[in-house]
Amino acid sequence: MFKFLKVALAAAVMTASVGSAAMAADSISGAGATFPAPLYAKWAEGYKRSTGIALNYQAIGSGGGIKQIKAKTVDFGASDKPLTPDELDASGLYQFPTVVGGVVPAINIPGVPTGKLKLPGAVLADIFLGKITTWNDPAITKWNAGLNLPALPITVVHRSDGSGTTFLFTSYLGIASPEWKQNVGASDAVEWPAGVGGKGNDGVAALVRQTAGSIGYVEYAYVMKTGIAYALVASKDATWPMPTAANFKAATAGADWAHAPGNYVLILNQPGANAWPITGATFILMYKEQANAAKAAEVLKFFDYAYKTGDFNANELYYVPLPATVKSMIRKQWSANIKANGAAVYNSPNK
Repeated sequence: MFKFLKVALAAAVMTASVGSAAMAADSISGAGATFPAPLYAKWAEGYKRSTGIALNYQAIGSGGGIKQIKAKTVDFGASDKPLTPDELDASGLYQFPTVVGGVVPAINIPGVPTGKLKLPGAVLADIFLGKITTWNDPAITKWNAGLNLPALPITVVHRSDGSGTTFLFTSYLGIASPEWKQNVGASDAVEWPAGVGGKGNDGVAALVRQTAGSIGYVEYAYVMKTGIAYALVASKDATWPMPTAANFKAATAGADWAHAPGNYVLILNQPGANAWPITGATFILMYKEQANAAKAAEVLKFFDYAYKTGDFNANELYYVPLPATVKSMIRKQWSANIKANGAAVYNSPNK
């Protein structure tokens, strides 16, 4: 597993005051999605230099992050699968987005360069359903004139852990294929019809890299980090956009955060010639009622710092920062939603 996925930085002491009571918070902890883990590592490095406060983030998958925050073993959970408003209310949780990224089919097909293989959504679904089993199947070659696709068996690689990346990918397959929607569905963990499992985005990337004829799915930062080849997916407008930060941003054009209860927003198969079809936000989960006000305040200070100074890191790692208007809206939500003994734990400057 890549070392950059886990952040364990030495802690220093910082005093935070909430109301008239002063409490100390020297570190904060989080667990969950591997999708944003490279970015959270970068943000944590900067925050440690700036404040002396450490972040210990465990990149264990969105399913694990949801479980850990519900068990109250971490200060925040992280998930690329947003919880519905009903799910949030049932657990007393609040969620907010941090950045947007793209999920990309990762491939290892001898003789096929990156970014050349074209896969419509329905064909991609049939591959993961186990219905298309060789790379020279006519269902694939009809879209790829000029590519020398070998008579090589396809090995499907999927996540073995509960994963928000899986939620985004399977949700897209459900949009593209009625058969997938009916027989498999969309979730952070599904009963896969075919293939082998890898843990985390890094685990899937590693299996694809070492298995000729394989196809998996990973967050785009892992494509760029590992140099693994990727396939193109048809947009809703029947174009073939490249998976780039600019095209992830194009997919967010219609995202209506201001009218989304619980900040529940999915950004999949959006219209637009440049809109990458498998795009999604990643989210932070916190309890509305906090037992440790200083810890909760420090978590929000960390993400306030990330909102203010972290866009460069996000762009550098091929994520899409949130618009300033959305960041401002989220900051207002923090004061209204995260409290201890009825009082807001942290009033973030609305900048």
